[in-house]
Amino acid sequence: MTDFAAIILAAGKGTRMKSDLHKVLHPIAGRAMLDHLMASVDELSPARRVVVVGAGKEQIEAAVAGRADTALQEPQHGTGHAVQQAQSPLESYDGDALVLYGDVPFVRAQTMQAMLERLHQDDAPAVVVLGFEPEDALQYGRVIADDDGAISKMVEFKDASDEERACRMCNSGLMAASAKDMFALLDRVDNDNAQGEYYLPDIVNIAIADGRVCAVVCTDDPDEVAGINSRSELAQAEARWQVARREQAMVDGASLRAPETVFFSYDTKIGRDVTIEPNVVFGPGVTVADGAHIKAFSHIEGASVGGNAQVGPFARLRPGAVLEEGAFVGNFVEMKKATLGPGAKASHLTYLGDATVGAGANIGAGTITCNYDGYFKYQTVIGERAFIGSNSALIAPVTIGADAIVAAGSAVSRDVADGELRMVRAEQFVKPGWADRFHDTMKKKKAAKKKG
Repeated sequence: MTDFAAIILAAGKGTRMKSDLHKVLHPIAGRAMLDHLMASVDELSPARRVVVVGAGKEQIEAAVAGRADTALQEPQHGTGHAVQQAQSPLESYDGDALVLYGDVPFVRAQTMQAMLERLHQDDAPAVVVLGFEPEDALQYGRVIADDDGAISKMVEFKDASDEERACRMCNSGLMAASAKDMFALLDRVDNDNAQGEYYLPDIVNIAIADGRVCAVVCTDDPDEVAGINSRSELAQAEARWQVARREQAMVDGASLRAPETVFFSYDTKIGRDVTIEPNVVFGPGVTVADGAHIKAFSHIEGASVGGNAQVGPFARLRPGAVLEEGAFVGNFVEMKKATLGPGAKASHLTYLGDATVGAGANIGAGTITCNYDGYFKYQTVIGERAFIGSNSALIAPVTIGADAIVAAGSAVSRDVADGELRMVRAEQFVKPGWADRFHDTMKKKKAAKKKG
C-alpha cells in the first residue's frame, strides 16, 4: 500500500432524513454510519483523513475530533467543490487521495485497496472510478468503459444516449487519484450545467480529453455502495446488515432459533455452540462465550456472558454485567456493573447493581441490591455459596460472607459474616378476631350508606 489520504464528504444537509442529528451520525447496528466507513478506512492505515463538513458541522467536528481533520464547504456547490475544500488541509501532502461519502458507509477496505492499487498499474490511470452493476440501473450516471476497464466517457443519465443508457456499469461517485492530479483537474472543472454546480465526475472526462487513461474498478456487491438519504433507506441498510451478520453467526457455529428476530450490534462477539432464542437484542459491547444459551426476549448491552452460562428469558444485562462460567440469570432479572461468579444464579425477579456475587451463590426471587442513595453508588459483595432468601434488600455498602444465609424478607444494612444466618424482620403482631370485627364494621357502614 502507498500512502493515501481519505477525503470523506459529509457536508450535505440531509433534509430527507428530517432529523436534528446529522445524517451521517445516524446509527446502523449501534454505530454511526460515518464510523462504519472510518473503521474500514482505518484498516488500511491512511496517512491523512479529512472530513468535509457543512450543515451541522459542529456535530461532525465533535464526532471525529482527534481522528480526522475537517474542512468546511460553505456554500455548497457540488461534489467537485466539496473535494476542493480538502486541498488546504492536504496542501503539503504528496500521496494518493481516495474520495468517499459519509452516507455510503459500507465500502469495504479491500474495495478501497483495489482502487488504490489500480492507480499504480502499468497504464498509470489519472483517475480510478468505483463502478457497480445494480439489477436496475435506474437513473445512475453511466461509466462507459472497455473490457479492460479503460473509461472512454462518464455520462449522466439525462445526457446519455439510448446506447449509453443500455450500459449497466454505473458510477458510485467514489474515486481515487494522486492528490496532485485530483486538485489540478478540479481546478479545471466548470459549473456550466443545469444545477450550476461543480461535479467530481467531470475530472474523468477532462483527463480523458488530455489523452490520459482513466479506469474503472467494479465492486461485486452493489449494496456496498448504497447511499442512505432517508429513514426508509436507513432501515433498509440496517436490515441488510443484520441479515449478513446473522448468517455469519450461524456460519461461525451459533444456533439462531428464529434468525430474523435476533438483532446484533457492530461489535457483538458470539462463540461456538451458542444458542440464541427468538427476540434477542444485542446492544454494543457484548461478548458471548462458547456454549452459552440466550433465551427469548432478552436484551444485552455492554456485557460479558461466560461459557455455558444462561440468560433469560426476559432478562436484561446492562453495561458492566459479567456472567462467569455456568452462571445463570432467569426471567425479569436485571444486572448492571455486576459480576455473577461461576455457577451462581439469580433465577427471577432480581436487580443486581454494583455487585460481586461469588461462585455457587443463590440469589432468591425479588432480591435487590440497594446501590444508590441519590448521590453516590455503593458496592455489594456476596460470598461464595451464600444463599440470599427471597424478597431481600441488600443495602450497600454491604458484604455477605461465604456460606452465609440471609433469611427471606430481610433488609440487610450491616455486613454478614461467613456461615452466619441473618434475619432482619419486624416483629409480627397477632390480634385474634381483629379482621373479622373489621369486616363486620365496614359491611355495616357500606349498607348504611346505600340506604341513605
